[in-house]
Amino acid sequence: MLDIIGRAIKTIFLCHYLQSEALRREIHEGLNVIENWNSANSFNFYGHSGDFATNRLDEQELAALSLHLLQICLVYVNTLLIQRVLAEPQQFQRMRREDLRALTPLIYSHVTPYGLFRLDLTERMRIEEEQFA
Repeated sequence: MLDIIGRAIKTIFLCHYLQSEALRREIHEGLNVIENWNSANSFNFYGHSGDFATNRLDEQELAALSLHLLQICLVYVNTLLIQRVLAEPQQFQRMRREDLRALTPLIYSHVTPYGLFRLDLTERMRIEEEQFA
């Protein structure tokens, strides 16, 4: 009985999907966001080809938490950088409605996953200097 109800619900949804261009566009945009998220995850987790390399739960948890931390840091820094650019009136005025709708802090083309990284914890990134001065 539940199988029949499930099929009916699926059929009704498919009818709405085929009838409504707005629904198809909304679903497509949502899928693009998820694809971008998955692509960023694969990029961040490059050392293991995006896979957990162990069956040990404690190591899997550590890898997942590390990936989550990297995601949060990437989104945070990118958000600050995007805010800084949009705070400039001439940059903001150049943005079209489509550009603003497409903005996402989940970009990673400026990140280098290989090579040497200089880390100086006594130095801060100069992102929001003007706001605190």
